[in-house]
Amino acid sequence: MNNTAWPRPNDRNLDSTAVPHNFALTESLNARCARHFGNHRSRLDELGVGLHQIGGAEVFDFGTGHAGTLAGGLLLAELCLSGLANVVLSPARGSPGADWPTIDVHTSHPLLACMASQYAGWPVSAGTYFAMGSGPARIARQREPYFERYPLTDGSREGWLVLESSRLPDPETVEQIASEACVPAAGLKIAVARTASFPGTIQVVARSIETTMHKLFELDFDLACIRAAQGSCPLPPIGKNDLQAIGWTNDAILYGSRVCLWVDCEQEAVEAAAKRLPASTSPDHGRPFAEIFERYGHDFYAIDRLLFSPAWVTVHNLRTGQVVVTGELRPDILRESFGLPPGVGPT
Repeated sequence: MNNTAWPRPNDRNLDSTAVPHNFALTESLNARCARHFGNHRSRLDELGVGLHQIGGAEVFDFGTGHAGTLAGGLLLAELCLSGLANVVLSPARGSPGADWPTIDVHTSHPLLACMASQYAGWPVSAGTYFAMGSGPARIARQREPYFERYPLTDGSREGWLVLESSRLPDPETVEQIASEACVPAAGLKIAVARTASFPGTIQVVARSIETTMHKLFELDFDLACIRAAQGSCPLPPIGKNDLQAIGWTNDAILYGSRVCLWVDCEQEAVEAAAKRLPASTSPDHGRPFAEIFERYGHDFYAIDRLLFSPAWVTVHNLRTGQVVVTGELRPDILRESFGLPPGVGPT
């Protein structure tokens, strides 16, 4: 059996009480991803997913030239998380006109599900093709700072990757991905969706916890201390094009997402991180993301990297029993971004 294996606590000078719960799994993340997808493979037509053989790999089209489906979007988000989190579409609730559906995520393995799998840390680039890659195929590549701090091995002969793109990869791109993922092309499984589709939009706004984890990583908080997490984010309209969808999905996270974390660490570490954790602590916060993006010439890397974080965070410290609440919800910016009148939309 292939195991998802982490070094022992003493190898990384981590608090040993934080390690076993987060790090011990009986199968690799790629194997978990394959098993989770296998439960739905007979439903591809129903889910609006097309299957293609490209360069020897199986490529699943969740929504590149079409809108896809809500159910396909929930499955795609779960694949990004290697099946280690529950992703649900919660129905609109609240007063008339002010109700709005949300994408809710919860996991008991946030370090593995969100950072080792869901984080889009692989910039796939071959010829004219470019996409950001998520999923456990990133593990074998080992080219991200995250894997330097939290070494992880995965002996699976399959590699699962989710690409955010408006077109399917060509054989040259598949060959490069297989090479970097250290798996044969026949073992490569690639799921693709453009942002302006149900699956593309859902898999982005299902990242409320992941953005929190990545922000904490940037703040040098020990992610192994995070025992469980829950996140909720408004589901924005489906954009007419990818640029509009990128703006709306980022706004949903920055101005409307709520995240709860359960941690086990010293209270001083929680207090120090909380001061800078929500999106409102960034100087780029306060306007729709489309405006921010345009101001920086559509260059993600020019934007303050600490902007990309949730609107509202609650941290429960299991060690001390203390709770810290921080952040600011901005439904006014969401209404402006989505083109809604006052009093209508997420609250």
